[in-house]
Amino acid sequence: MLKQIKNNIEKSIASFLKEVSLSYQFPKIAPELYLALKEYSLREGKRIRPTLFLLSYLGYAKRNRHLNSLYHASIGIEFLHNFMLIHDDIIDNSDLRRGKPTLHKILSRTIVSHDPQKLGNDLAIIAGDIIYALALEAFSSIKAPQKNKDAALKYFIQTTTFTALGEYVDTINGLKNLSQVAEKDVFINYNLKTARYTFASPLVLGAILAGAKNEEIKKLYQFGILIGEAFQIQDDIIGIFGSEKMIGKSILSDLQENKKTILVTHAYQNLNPKELKIFKTIFNKPTKKLEDLARIKKLFIDAGSLAYSLKAVQSRINQALKISAQLSMKRKYLTLIKDATFEFFKQTNAIATENHITLR
Repeated sequence: MLKQIKNNIEKSIASFLKEVSLSYQFPKIAPELYLALKEYSLREGKRIRPTLFLLSYLGYAKRNRHLNSLYHASIGIEFLHNFMLIHDDIIDNSDLRRGKPTLHKILSRTIVSHDPQKLGNDLAIIAGDIIYALALEAFSSIKAPQKNKDAALKYFIQTTTFTALGEYVDTINGLKNLSQVAEKDVFINYNLKTARYTFASPLVLGAILAGAKNEEIKKLYQFGILIGEAFQIQDDIIGIFGSEKMIGKSILSDLQENKKTILVTHAYQNLNPKELKIFKTIFNKPTKKLEDLARIKKLFIDAGSLAYSLKAVQSRINQALKISAQLSMKRKYLTLIKDATFEFFKQTNAIATENHITLR
């Protein structure tokens, strides 16, 4: 069923892009932009956000009516994700997204310019704004009781605001010294930038539209936050200990961006003075090389930071499982939600096994 839902989401995205190409005359007004947005939006992806949204709605809805409308609305959640990615890649000056050039890199070739990088960034900012507007258009088209629809749209907009705040915090933290960022600061970012909009919000939005009770929505939100934090911790681990194929971009990206992660804050607090000096020297280098990554990996292992982070992932998964047992959602759809989310954490076990770390 998960595969079928994903296939239906892909078809809905393609159909929606065709609709907006006609209603806004994209191919006539800005053909290069339309082709870039179409290619970017249809790239192979997990589609976890619209999938969770759909499963949550189906899990609480008394009757499964208006499925076409539901799939159409789910595009809004996927496009919100794309909007965030486009702007995030500009901020990080990333070259790759899902194994292909980022949108600002593609658009830098739109027309001959004396400053292709600025052109690409400028056009990608505009493209991101368009994607967000389309996200709102798609999501607001849902057929549901007006009270539920109004509450869901408000929550959708709040999700955008919180995620942008997370991006702000992440950007500021990236410029701070290591001594200025504590683990609690890292988790503020994890919560705002990933956990809410990737897991908690899609689940909550589906439940709101289906008319779930407030107490149920609170439990579902906490479930999503725990899964989202675990996912982001694992993502940061993979950013250092994974492969380029696994992360879909340069293996040096996270290290090069000086990301303040749970790995980093733990190592800073637990390395001995000699190791800490080496760590800070590498971390503060303007350009990192593969040998720097290898040394950082060893320091994370020696400080116990890798084990600490992997166990933080497992702890949140365990807590999420306890909450899921309390939910009154239809068992069929709750099982599918757990299948869809816990599938991501195979990499945690693989990295733990590879480094001889026991998770409990």
